[in-house]
Amino acid sequence: MTRHAAIVIIGAGTAGLTALKEAQRHTDDVLLINAGAYGTTCARVGCMPSKALLEVAHGYARKGWLTSAGIEGLDPAKPDLAAVMAHVRSLRDRFIAGPIALAESLGRRSIQGAPRFIDAQSVEVNGERIGADVFVLATGTRPIMPADWRALGDRIVTSDDVFELRAPGQRIGVVGLGPIGVELGQAFAQLGCDVHGFTRDTRLAGLKDPEVNAGLVEALSPQMTITTEADVSVQASGDGVRLESNAGHIEVDWVLAALGRRPNIDGLGLENLGVEIDARGMPDFDPQTLQVGDLPIYMAGDLNAQRPLMHEAADEGRMAAYHALHPKAECLARRTPLAIVFTDPGAGRTGLAYDELPENGVVVGTGDFSKQARALMAGRNAGRLHLYVRVDDGVLLGAEAVIPDAEHLLHLLAWAIEQRLGVDRMLQMPLYHPTIEEGLRGALQSARRQLGERRSQPDLPLCRDAPDWALG
Repeated sequence: MTRHAAIVIIGAGTAGLTALKEAQRHTDDVLLINAGAYGTTCARVGCMPSKALLEVAHGYARKGWLTSAGIEGLDPAKPDLAAVMAHVRSLRDRFIAGPIALAESLGRRSIQGAPRFIDAQSVEVNGERIGADVFVLATGTRPIMPADWRALGDRIVTSDDVFELRAPGQRIGVVGLGPIGVELGQAFAQLGCDVHGFTRDTRLAGLKDPEVNAGLVEALSPQMTITTEADVSVQASGDGVRLESNAGHIEVDWVLAALGRRPNIDGLGLENLGVEIDARGMPDFDPQTLQVGDLPIYMAGDLNAQRPLMHEAADEGRMAAYHALHPKAECLARRTPLAIVFTDPGAGRTGLAYDELPENGVVVGTGDFSKQARALMAGRNAGRLHLYVRVDDGVLLGAEAVIPDAEHLLHLLAWAIEQRLGVDRMLQMPLYHPTIEEGLRGALQSARRQLGERRSQPDLPLCRDAPDWALG
């Protein structure tokens, strides 16, 4: 053994760097080991550059509505895809600077290399054997790419590659319409590209509620073709790609493969830990503490596939490092689930998902945003909101939406679920007029009608429950 640390963190993504900061609150005896690029998946190739691209695309797409609303002279405007991609990369480089600086600030306590477990208390990296009291494993994931697709070279790209495209071709196939596929597919479609999207599922963007999902399909269909329940094959065709599916065949310049992600566990030596490994090569772990069996090893972030989202990875990094250094501490609870897709209209869900709801005892409050006043003013009137409300006490259990500015309303609903608020209490909350958020009131009233409740008083709090400043 050449070195030993109280805690060794493997992986310098969001989960790993957050685990690092949590560990440093308790000890300086920390080592960080990372194989590959620094900068986190979110900042380098995920949520940040994709939103930078979407902001440009959504802004340009407003041109049609502005023209219909009386603004002249916009028709000559057209996107320069090469310039747009350069703009996105410039922002991306700013986003990754912070995580890189944090890793580099460790000096000798940051090791660049691919570690391999020798046993549950030591790893080998760059020929050096390093021991630890505890390990946090946060190596993240990488995009799935079928082996036969790789033969097409740079004509098929993943989300890890797409932002490096200098001048993307105008004809695009998107295979996989989860959150990544629909976001990037709509972005390129709004920038004037001919986009064809395919998914094996009937649902898009991780949505679960069939009616809400139908709202997203309806909103995206004028911009890009969407084929569901599709098995897609690819083959080279001249300088492009031929895509074949149940909808026939098309020719495109390049394909975005958005087929999901797999854990980065190759070569880690997990088979040397002395615990059972499943068919995917993963050990079992406690979903609350994130500990692998009774070993001094904790798994955090996208690697464990519990909630593969940036803010969840950050929370798991904190949880893993805290429990690793305080194994007898009280268990830390998870926050209310919140997943947002930044299409226009936005999509997402919070709390219990549609397919997680009890079979009985739940009503669905609905809000139709095709008629919502503020959305109508902005030419963004589309989609619907569903609220899942427990019959026994009127408490909000979950919500799913495809609506304008979904990111804001879903945050409010996540907070309400976290606080276990019921329909009546939420209807006592202030809503400004005219705002998108005001559309929530209709959905809450819809739920209350289904609960069979009649108001005994106006939707205002009682004086006994109000703060002093509210009493005049």
